[in-house]
Amino acid sequence: MYLWTMRHSHREDHDGRSVDCRQILTVSPQAGGAGGPLRIVFAAGPGRYVPGGAPFGSGDVGFTQGAHLNLHEPGAVRALLDVAPARGWRPEERRPVEMDGWPLLEAAAAVRAGDAGKPVDP
Repeated sequence: MYLWTMRHSHREDHDGRSVDCRQILTVSPQAGGAGGPLRIVFAAGPGRYVPGGAPFGSGDVGFTQGAHLNLHEPGAVRALLDVAPARGWRPEERRPVEMDGWPLLEAAAAVRAGDAGKPVDP
């Protein structure tokens, strides 16, 4: 079992505009669980969206033409956990790990689409 948090972060440029927007999903094993926290970072960039709210929903990340997830949805979190080991995450490691979320997104969205309608307990 895991607990997760999602937050949006950015910095301001010299004109006070928000730049370097990121959605950060932190997944931690529940008390007594093995392993350290996993931080999955989705940084804004060309062809990607990482909104901080309207008109998109909080937690939305995706490619402007392609896969997307909402990081508040348990099924999306579970799908990211399912595909992260293929990209090098070892859940049993006790140290914190940070991963770029973009290489995980398409595979996680495909897993999520296949699990649509099934109850999920990350």
